[in-house]
Amino acid sequence: MKGHLTTAAPAGSFLPDVRSVRATIGGWAQLSVVQYFVAEAAVIQAWAGPEPYSRATGYISDLGAVSCGVYEDRAVCSPLHLLMNASFVVQGLGLVLGALFLTAGLLYVAARPGMPARRFRDAPNTPAPVRVLTVPWLLSVAVRVLTGVAGVGTVVVGLVPEDLGSPWHFAGALMFFIGGGFTLILLAVLWFRQTPVSWFLGACGLVCLGALIAGGITRMHVPQPGTLERLMGYPVTIGLAAAGLVIAQRVRRHRRELKARGVLGSGPRTLSR
Repeated sequence: MKGHLTTAAPAGSFLPDVRSVRATIGGWAQLSVVQYFVAEAAVIQAWAGPEPYSRATGYISDLGAVSCGVYEDRAVCSPLHLLMNASFVVQGLGLVLGALFLTAGLLYVAARPGMPARRFRDAPNTPAPVRVLTVPWLLSVAVRVLTGVAGVGTVVVGLVPEDLGSPWHFAGALMFFIGGGFTLILLAVLWFRQTPVSWFLGACGLVCLGALIAGGITRMHVPQPGTLERLMGYPVTIGLAAAGLVIAQRVRRHRRELKARGVLGSGPRTLSR
């Protein structure tokens, strides 16, 4: 990863390279997960079960069931199941692209553009100079990994509908809930005091993980299992989309500032690792 500095910076610091379109693609790819809500609404409207579909009592995965029939005591029939499953896959691919394209350095400073990211710091009380990774850098790397896990899980959910009877569907859903929930918590910590959005991301992460714990304890035997499941999934989709919007907007603003100063498009000036 390359960076550009016009002034001196602590060792191990650099400005992430926003001249590449990968940063913009990554942010908008993550924001694209909101298409899920449009697809879900359309699939619900086409529901053909004996009873109208209810978000309060119906599971999200029922909308992607391939066959009409009774599944775990629930009568399901979703004519637009292909649309729902395609939406899951697109949502997952958007998260995977975000994890691949949004570098740790960019995530580090996404909420404070123009500030250098610091990858290393000097370890104190050592006989010889030792450099160790900084905590924010480690958080940034963890965010990328967990976002990728959530994305892969969503792709699995779309490719393996619930009525196929495969444990991979359940595993994919857990990957999305757990990976997405912890991603939001870590992003909230990473961006704390840098943007008010950090509070929103933290709240979304806590709601997701809290609902997941409640679902595990009750085994989803609650009056409104659909509501409980959506408290696991909706905050992840909304929170990650909000994070993608912050990143896309900040990268776009920073690129415009660099272009106005005549920096964007010029060669590297000073590189500090």
